[in-house]
Formats: sequence, structure tokens, C-alpha cells
Amino acid sequence: MSRIAVIGCGYVGAVSAACFAHLGHEVECVDTDPERVALLDAGRSPIHEPGLDELLRTGVAAGRLSFRSTYPDRFAARIVFIAVNTPESQEGAADIRAVRDAVTAVAARLQPGSIIVNKSTVPIGTGDLVVGMARRSGQCPFAVVSNPEFLREGSAISDFMNPDRIVLGSDDRVAIDRVADLYGPLEAHVQRVDIRTAEMIKYASNAFLATKISFINEIAAICEALGADVAEVARGMGMDSRIGHQFLSAGLGWGGSCFPKDVKALAHMAAVHGAHPQLLRSVMEINRDQQFRALQKVREAVGVLDDARVAILGASFKANTDDIRNSPALALASLLQLEGARVTVYDPVVQARRVQDAVPGVAVAASVLEAARDAEAVVLATDWLEFQLLDWQAVARVVARPVVIDARNALEPRTLAAAGFEYRCIGRPGNKQRPAPAALEQLEVSA
Repeated sequence: MSRIAVIGCGYVGAVSAACFAHLGHEVECVDTDPERVALLDAGRSPIHEPGLDELLRTGVAAGRLSFRSTYPDRFAARIVFIAVNTPESQEGAADIRAVRDAVTAVAARLQPGSIIVNKSTVPIGTGDLVVGMARRSGQCPFAVVSNPEFLREGSAISDFMNPDRIVLGSDDRVAIDRVADLYGPLEAHVQRVDIRTAEMIKYASNAFLATKISFINEIAAICEALGADVAEVARGMGMDSRIGHQFLSAGLGWGGSCFPKDVKALAHMAAVHGAHPQLLRSVMEINRDQQFRALQKVREAVGVLDDARVAILGASFKANTDDIRNSPALALASLLQLEGARVTVYDPVVQARRVQDAVPGVAVAASVLEAARDAEAVVLATDWLEFQLLDWQAVARVVARPVVIDARNALEPRTLAAAGFEYRCIGRPGNKQRPAPAALEQLEVSA
């Protein structure tokens, strides 16, 4: 097994380090946040990710996983992963200053024959930039490999241990083989490409998945207009092996740290290099409008929103994570507040302080029943399993009006109807009568 270093212990870095240690490698991690390092060194995850705490504790206890807040004088590891954050800049491009800083710090501390592996999501061409920085550093020679991550929040450990593919980009074939060996126990397919292609695979993959979600949300709007059921439409589409079922769930739209940032960054790169990212711009516009569609559903159900009580179930951008970055649930809560609604949010994992920092003035409840008390509408905004298994009869006893807006299409309409709720959802009939398509009305008239 190998000695590895990981720079940056955020979501990607912490998960990758813990999984590499689980595979038997000796992993040294560096992060500039002392509080995060202390937490990780105690075997506790700074993020909510199922199974990560256990992997951290096991790795630390076995002596295969260690954390520090300063760089060593020289890395013992010959393979160093860069996994720092690349946030969105004001112009929409990816901000790679943290990558530059990390590479500069690492390059001065490498042994001859080492490899820098970039796991951060970076603009196409960053790998070439890192190679240039290495040459200018005047330090010992080292190789650069791009190894983009494809981890989904909420299932990151499973994704790491059971990858669809491992993408490695470099002109140095020996370096690629050495990095591929780290993943050997996984017996996964390794795609060997050049650096720029590896970087592009990451952006193109996320952009395509975001496109599938925006597409089915646009189809949901058409289904509502014509009286079709988008859930059945998606099921029928997904049976086609060319399409597949994943990412065809209509709902409140995509969020989190990856899709919004990566789609915008790819569109920005395309525009500044003379391409015309019309599809990407439409994908982002449809996603933004999805929160307005949900707002309209609440407005239609409640009427005037000024001073109306609305309960929002869920704060994270999706279930099984505490990530609220670009959360559609909180975007909807903010839109409701702008119309004067009194909004109460409940999430089983996200801390109240973080919700209130993101949406000032919002109330945060400690339970579903507390959030729903005296509410004129209950909105399911994140599809946590807890919400899908709710005792809706109990919820019905505390609300002011029995109205549920299922913005994730995660609930069973018959269950809500049996509990006495008016049920509204995205692109499905719910318990309302379907409108007759205009074309059929015209045929009936002409007949």
C-alpha cells in the first residue's frame, strides 16, 4: 500500500482520505482550519455524510489516517491530492486561488518523482497551469494528474467504493498508472485521457445531469397544462436504456455546491472562448423558475400570502446531507417571506442557526408538528425519508388548513387524501380533476 497526502479536508477531501485509508493506504491530511482538523482527528466528520464518522474513527484508530493544520517541512508521501474548494467567482467562473495556494505550498515540499493529483473541480486548462507553476518553482521535478471526483452527497462513500469509472488525465503515463494503482482494490474501469479532457469530463457530466433534471421539470409543466402525469411519463422514459431512470424526478430543482457552480462555470468558459452555451443557459433558467412555480402553487392554495403561516419541511438541498448551499428549499422560504408569509422551517439534520443565517427572519422548529402548527400550507421541500413516513393524520390535527404542496413528488396522494389534505404536487394530477387538453376539447366540439 502507498503513502498519500490530501490537501483540503472539506467534503471531497475528507471522504477521499477516509476511503483511501479504508483501502489500506497511509493518509496524511492537511487543512488550514484548526477546528476542522481537531474534529477530524477525533474521528468526527464536519459534515453530515452517512458512514463517514465510522470510517474516520477506524482510520484514525488504525494509524492509517492523520490530520494536521500546517504543512510538513517535506512530504513523506509521493502522491499528493489537491482537494480544496473552488467557489464561484462574481463573474460565474470557478475561483482557483485556493488551488494555486495549495500547489505552491505543496511543490516546495515534494520529494523527487512525486505526483500532484488534482481532485478539485477546476476550469479546463488548470492542469496545464499547475504544470507551469511546477516548472517555475525550481523545485524537484514532479508529475501532474487530473482525477475528478464523482461523489454524490448522501452516498459519497458508496460512490467512492463502487465507482462507475475512474478518470485520470495526464501526459505522463507512468504517473497515471501509479495513481490508478491506488484504486486497484476497487477493480474499477480506469479511463486514461489527457488533462484537459479529464477536467472537461467532470463539467460535462454535471451539466448533463443538471440538464436531465431541468428537462423533466419542463416536461412537468407541460404535463400540468395537458393533464398528464409526469411521474408515469418519467417512468416510461426511464425504461428506455438510452435514457435511464436516474435524475428524472420532477421537483423543486437542483441545488448544492456542484451543479449550480459547475454549470455556470462551464457556460462562462464557453462564452469567453467564443462558444455559445445556449442549452446551459436554458438549463439554469428552468431551474431558477422552478422555485417560482412552487411559490405559485402555494399562492394558489392559500390565496393572499401576506401574514399567512407556511411550514417548510426540509432545508438541505437534498436528503441525507446537511448542505444548504443553493438549497431550493431555502430559496422558496425566502420567496415566501418576500410576499409577507410567516415561514417556519424544520429539517432533521441542518442546525437552526445555519437556516436562520441563510434566511434571516425565518422561524425554525424542532419537529414536524411544531412547524405545522397553525400552518395554512405545508410544503415538502426536501425528500427526507422521515417526511415520507409521517403520520399525516397527526399533522392534520395541528394545521390551520389541511393543504400540502409536495414540491418533491415524494408523497403518496392517497395517504394525504385519507388524512383529509388537499394535495398539490409537481406535474401530477394529485387529488384535483385533470384539465381537458385544449386539442381534445376542440375535437369534441367539432364532433
